[in-house]
Parts: sequence; C-alpha cells; structure tokens
Amino acid sequence: MSARLSPGDPAPEFSLPDAHGETVSSQQLRGERVILYFYPKAATPGCTTEACDFRDSMASFSAEGYRVIGISPDAPAALERFTTDQELGFPLLSDPDHRVAEAYGAWGEKKNYGKVYEGLIRSTIVVDEQGTVTLAQYNVRATGHVAKLRRDLGLDA
Repeated sequence: MSARLSPGDPAPEFSLPDAHGETVSSQQLRGERVILYFYPKAATPGCTTEACDFRDSMASFSAEGYRVIGISPDAPAALERFTTDQELGFPLLSDPDHRVAEAYGAWGEKKNYGKVYEGLIRSTIVVDEQGTVTLAQYNVRATGHVAKLRRDLGLDA
C-alpha cells in the first residue's frame, strides 16, 4: 500500500501520455490549481458517472481557476474513446504501470466480494499553483463525489 498524501505535502512529479499520446507533466501544470482524480477503468458505469459529473461541473471549476485531469491505468486509445463518447472537456492520462497512482497513494489493497487484491483506489487530490497538496480524498464514491468536492472547495456557496 502506498502512503497517502495530506494537505501540505508536495505533490509527486509525473509525466504521462494523454488520450492523444501527448505528454502532460506536473511541471507544465505549475501555476495552476489542479484537481487530479484517479479512477479504475474508463467506460465502466461508476467511472462514467464520475467523469460525467466532472464534465458537468467544468464551468464552475474553471471559473474558480481549477483544471481537472483524470488518471487511470487505461491505454491512451481507451481514453480517447471514453473522452469522445462522453464528450469530456478535460484530459485523461494513462498510467498503465500505476507508478503515479502509487506515488499519490491511490493504489493499494482493495476488497471486492470477499477477495483481496491490489488495485486503483478511487481518489481525488487537489494541488495548488506551487505544487502543494491542498486536499486529498481517498476511497471516494463515484456517485456524489463531485458534489461533495465542490462543497469541500467552497464552490457551492
């Protein structure tokens, strides 16, 4: 199990391909407030619900200066289909060896129907302009998470 991040921690550096094979790095994101959300698998029911909730909240996130980026173990081709099918207006990054998920504490032991296995833990990490974690939420639910995140960030006044 990888160590979880807490507010005040430096956000781990990363460089990952997006749905089009273009590299996106944490260095490119300096100077922006970023919501990184880790999800298990594109085009599955829960992950689609969560992605569409982020899509539907993009205007308010953008208005408050937040950029949304999704990260999963999916290959870029699967991310491209998911982005197109759901008309997502934000990048999805491919982390097939889950190194970035591990660095962010979003990879670890899971239980499903009594079986224990290693996998991606649905998580959201908010990083400020200097690359410092301001919010870290783990084991979030696909449904209702974005609304809770908006409240936690003070966007629903």
